[in-house]
Amino acid sequence: MKAVILDAASLGPDIDLAPIRAQVDTLDVHPQSSTAEARERLAGARVAIVNKVVLDGATLEALPDLELICVLATGTNNIDMAVAERLGIAVRNVTAYGTASVAQHTLMLMLTLANRLPRYQRDVAGGRWGESPFFCRMDHGTLQLEGKHLVIVGQGVLGSRVAQLAEAFGMRVTFAARPGKADDRRPSFAELAPEADVISLHCPLSDATRHLVDAALLATLRPGALLVNCARGGIIDEEAALAALREGRLGGLGVDVLPVEPPRDGHPLIDALAEPLNLIVTPHNAWITPEARQNVVTLTAENLRTWLAE
Repeated sequence: MKAVILDAASLGPDIDLAPIRAQVDTLDVHPQSSTAEARERLAGARVAIVNKVVLDGATLEALPDLELICVLATGTNNIDMAVAERLGIAVRNVTAYGTASVAQHTLMLMLTLANRLPRYQRDVAGGRWGESPFFCRMDHGTLQLEGKHLVIVGQGVLGSRVAQLAEAFGMRVTFAARPGKADDRRPSFAELAPEADVISLHCPLSDATRHLVDAALLATLRPGALLVNCARGGIIDEEAALAALREGRLGGLGVDVLPVEPPRDGHPLIDALAEPLNLIVTPHNAWITPEARQNVVTLTAENLRTWLAE
């Protein structure tokens, strides 16, 4: 059985593909592929292994031997799922591969914002510590997390792990009702947001969550509240959040995701990093610990093994 990995470079250079090789007869590995290249490279293959390469309907139609697509991620929006189903091509993704990694990154953003690290680092680099009349600087009020209220949107595996870590810091954690789910009896996000000292987002991007944090909701937050998004770009209105941060209505903003990735045409949040704001933008790398990336391979190999046994 022939399998082809179309964008192995997205897993990083230090990942062992042996678990996948053990499940197939032949494994062709390509660092990167365009959709046009994918059609050629998948010719004769029964299994396509892909992270972000788009496999559209026309491409799938041109691959009569293809029986399985293994996605090296949770999202399958790069696959034409309707055409795959019509053609009888199975699609298997991986979930919960980076829970520890993303939860760790989330807490890093939370702690960094709480301690106003972006602003203090700028001050130190600019020589302001050396100009201080005494031993320390207290220009930017910090936030002790113990005793503070964390509101989380998304009570899946990841949101639950973040809650565990936050509780270890002595935070009080509340989960908001799932946006768009009418029968969820928990308080809505709109009800909880004004009570939050910190908000952390761990929900999918959908019609119900797009711009969940918009200008209207930002106006209801406590002054100094922190906002962290390690979910998907577009769940917050980034420009409205930036305005609130500049105006002092938001205490800190940390994002690991943007609506378009990579942001080849830039983004207002990236431009704002040059300003003295309590702002952190990381390049969608919450998931990239070696353990998480290797786990993607392990889970993909398990998907292959299970599919072969069906």
